[in-house]
Amino acid sequence: MDYVVISGGAGFLGSHLTDAWLARGFGVVVIDSLITGNLHNLAHLKGDPRLQIFQQDCAEPLALDLPVRYVLHFASPASPVDYMEHPFETLFAGSYGAHRMLELARVHEARFLLASTSEVYGDPSIHPQPESYYGNVNSVGPRSCYDEAKRYAEALTMAYRRYRGVNTGIVRIFNTYGPRMRLNDGRAIPNFVYQALTGQPITLHGDGEMTRSFCYVKDLVDGILRLVQSDIPDPVNIGNPEEYTIRQLAERILAITGADCPIIYKPLMADDPKVRKPDITRARALLGWEPTISLDDGLTPTIEAFRGALAMYVA
Repeated sequence: MDYVVISGGAGFLGSHLTDAWLARGFGVVVIDSLITGNLHNLAHLKGDPRLQIFQQDCAEPLALDLPVRYVLHFASPASPVDYMEHPFETLFAGSYGAHRMLELARVHEARFLLASTSEVYGDPSIHPQPESYYGNVNSVGPRSCYDEAKRYAEALTMAYRRYRGVNTGIVRIFNTYGPRMRLNDGRAIPNFVYQALTGQPITLHGDGEMTRSFCYVKDLVDGILRLVQSDIPDPVNIGNPEEYTIRQLAERILAITGADCPIIYKPLMADDPKVRKPDITRARALLGWEPTISLDDGLTPTIEAFRGALAMYVA
């Protein structure tokens, strides 16, 4: 049996990827410091002999005497709330952690996939954003610990491919949502759902006209699996190109939850992109991938998962 190593495997995306690989007959090694991950996301897999969990930082040494076919580096705080609270851990995940995972892939002659982000495009001057766009990023701003960590990790990944012969790939992930997001995640969908379900005002930053594109986690996992099992070396955007204003998103969540909450406005956060939409031409052409789940169809199970999490929290 071949194994997949997933750093950040107890997190939102990592745990869904763990499920997907186990369902495909692989063993999975999860590496997670649990700074933002949670073993509860893997509790349903307890007792599965194909799953090994190492509670440690991805930058720490790890020797595996297993047949490793894929290494997926997904370890990093990913929401502004998290990476501003943990700036050094975020920077180290993109540098020391990426180096450690790339070395693991090199030793095992495994395919490596870096989880990068749409944030490498910064506050874009090109819309939608193709992979060829170099970005408009503030390297010293409050979001730079995350943006620059991912940009450095991309450069390191390509250096390992060019100079050390590692079979690498890069997925640039756009806003993703679904069950297992934390109640206090800090991103738009978890914030709005939590506020709606608890009867709080829905807080929007700016005038609510900023746009985002939201990809349901099942679609994202499908795209990631296709990419990691290919030999594509260059970055590939994976996200949903349907674009909504933040106010439209808030209104959809209020409609689905049935909540009667006011919408209030707060000042715009520094360096927060005004628009965000992936150009997925490359994913369509090279992977035959595009999202299939609409925002409403994805929000429904996400909201139900939040209801369940809130009920457990209250209990």
